[in-house]
Amino acid sequence: MPEDIMDFLFDPFVGRVITILIGFLVISLLAHWMQRWLTRYIRNQRTASSVSQVIKFLSYLAAILLVFTIFSGQLPGLTVTLGVAGAGIAFALQEVIASIAGWIAISFGQFYAVGDRVQLGGIRGDVIQIGVLRTSLMEIGEWVRADQYNGRIVRISNAFVFKEPVFNYSEEFSFIWDEIAIPVRYGSDHHLTREIMLQAADAVLGATIEGVRGEWDKMRRKYPVEHASVDPRVFLIANDNWMQLTLRYPVNAKRRRTIHDELFMTILDAIAETEGRVMLASATIELVAVPNLEVHVQSGQKPE
Repeated sequence: MPEDIMDFLFDPFVGRVITILIGFLVISLLAHWMQRWLTRYIRNQRTASSVSQVIKFLSYLAAILLVFTIFSGQLPGLTVTLGVAGAGIAFALQEVIASIAGWIAISFGQFYAVGDRVQLGGIRGDVIQIGVLRTSLMEIGEWVRADQYNGRIVRISNAFVFKEPVFNYSEEFSFIWDEIAIPVRYGSDHHLTREIMLQAADAVLGATIEGVRGEWDKMRRKYPVEHASVDPRVFLIANDNWMQLTLRYPVNAKRRRTIHDELFMTILDAIAETEGRVMLASATIELVAVPNLEVHVQSGQKPE
């Protein structure tokens, strides 16, 4: 019995399997240690997440290379076998390979990072995880009529970065321009209305404008974009029904609905205090009464 055990343990194939298991354990422990070590020195959560994914991918690659290295001496025609197998695997797993390539592009191409608000494949949301094959989003919109979470987590293939545009709402420049429009009746004081809207923007957004200027200046130094005013501005147009004043302002993409609410409340409260100098307009439909119709019916003579 002991001799059988010794023969089993000293069998070359069993020895290679044991070596592989030990190698897997060492690779796993080393990857875990590197992730913990880097977490201590990398304070940026986005960078730490990307580095963690890179370490995980490299550990998988090291495990695969270990298997091929140990068994390479027992596989006749290894080059031909790997070539045929690789062609078949590449054809069968082309979507998976494209997703891995997409993950590499995301990790090193600055498409987006964890925490960014993006639109991928027509789906909008905040990036909560970037995996080797898929990106997970906390979705916004759909049946919720605003830029707020609806509660669904959506997982999208990383290959989408090669197929469709990637819209990033918060990378590098964390603000977007937004507008709200106020319709005002003809005869109202449009100068006062403009002043009310600008004062409301200053009250609600004044503390953030300086930060917007700083980020926009960085964008202009990095990219050849034209100068755009980041200060709130009001534009007026007149149509057949009313005068429309539109307030344009920069806002953090994740606070758009909240800022909308604060601006509308401030503007409407100020308009209510103008004592009729500013009157809001609305679509009016006038129904005209149908005139009375008199119908005279003349009976003809009966035939004889």
